[in-house]
Amino acid sequence: MAQSLTDLIKEKKHDFVDSADLQPLINQVKDKKVVMLGEASHGTHEYYNWRARISKILLEEHGFDFVAVEGDWPPCYELNRHVKHYENSEKDTYDVLKKFERWPAWMWANWEVEEWVGWLKEFNSSLAANQRKGFYGLDVYSLWESLDAIMNYLEKEDPTALQTAKKAMRCFEPHRNGDGQRYAHSTYLVPEGCSKEVAEMLIEIQMKTPVYNTDKEHVFSTEQNAIIAKNAEKYYRVMVQGGASTWNIRDSHMMNTLDRLLGFHGESSKGIVWAHNTHIGDASHTDMADDGLYNIGELARKKYGKENVSLVGFGSYMGTVLAGTSWGATVDLMDLPMGRPGSWEEICHQSGKQFFVFFEDIKHHPELQARIPHRAVGVVYHPERERYGNYVPSIIQKRYDAFVFFNKSRALSALKVKGREDEVPDTYPFGI
Repeated sequence: MAQSLTDLIKEKKHDFVDSADLQPLINQVKDKKVVMLGEASHGTHEYYNWRARISKILLEEHGFDFVAVEGDWPPCYELNRHVKHYENSEKDTYDVLKKFERWPAWMWANWEVEEWVGWLKEFNSSLAANQRKGFYGLDVYSLWESLDAIMNYLEKEDPTALQTAKKAMRCFEPHRNGDGQRYAHSTYLVPEGCSKEVAEMLIEIQMKTPVYNTDKEHVFSTEQNAIIAKNAEKYYRVMVQGGASTWNIRDSHMMNTLDRLLGFHGESSKGIVWAHNTHIGDASHTDMADDGLYNIGELARKKYGKENVSLVGFGSYMGTVLAGTSWGATVDLMDLPMGRPGSWEEICHQSGKQFFVFFEDIKHHPELQARIPHRAVGVVYHPERERYGNYVPSIIQKRYDAFVFFNKSRALSALKVKGREDEVPDTYPFGI
């Protein structure tokens, strides 16, 4: 009688309870150029906590240079300056995290990230300035924040280029309110939008960057903000058309940003990515590909070679999660229902409580040759619709290289930005 899939996973899995138990996973990923660590939701404590533990070891012991996350460049760059002890950077971690204002702010303004940033800042204090580990945002949404950052930089460094930037800003200014939506809808009447203005601004900044005499990373950030402005303009302009285009624009931008960061840190650099499973798990092995979608995990495998990239998915069977009922809604503590029958989550639930597994060890099992439903919880979530949505059919053993599973998970601990009088929750520090 053929061995069941759950029995095979039980035989091959690696149970873990502390950081020392991660060593088999570390051994598998430590020599890669890129390690991508996923999450099945943006609101789960265990994903943030254990990604931090894995990343801590890779940064501390195996020469990785930075963590790049599914977050906006401007506030992440402020955090980067903070953890690297730059002069004139914000000194208080809590104050830096409050700079994450765009919804869902709780995705990064939470106590788990505060704990991680505290460790990274302390670790960097023992390193030479040119060896300190970075923290960056990969996303494309920050149109207004990036434009503001460009204006602030050019006011001090390049009054000539500032005039080009002001021209772009004037084009966007009537549509500033609405988080890009207002600008997107304006392109119904003027399809080209402000594309010409941001393209001209990017070209001028890229021409001038070799002669800017401020610190090297600040120059890099200014160019990145110009690239974001150009790509965000395209994203919002295409958004009103619908279809796969905006997803692909966003993930192409993430991939380009990752590649720029690796280039900035040198030929032998190595990077860690934190993003949702739908971004890091190779989309070509899911039903996303049926709709023409691709993602950063797929693009990285193609660019750097599959042998140089590790894609590690994260998921859980049940518990609680932070999410909103609609875009911009107040964040809620929600129940995460048990994984639906026949899903990857149910298979893992039947196989153990907290473990990771390498797909190289189980990939030949017949049940893994077809698509299996695999849960994906967004920042907008409706648990009552669990049986009908929230699952991505995936050839799971090709989508990831490894998978980290928690039978029961709990929600993130979001910062309450009213003040420090709020009690700091127990987030199970990754240093223990």
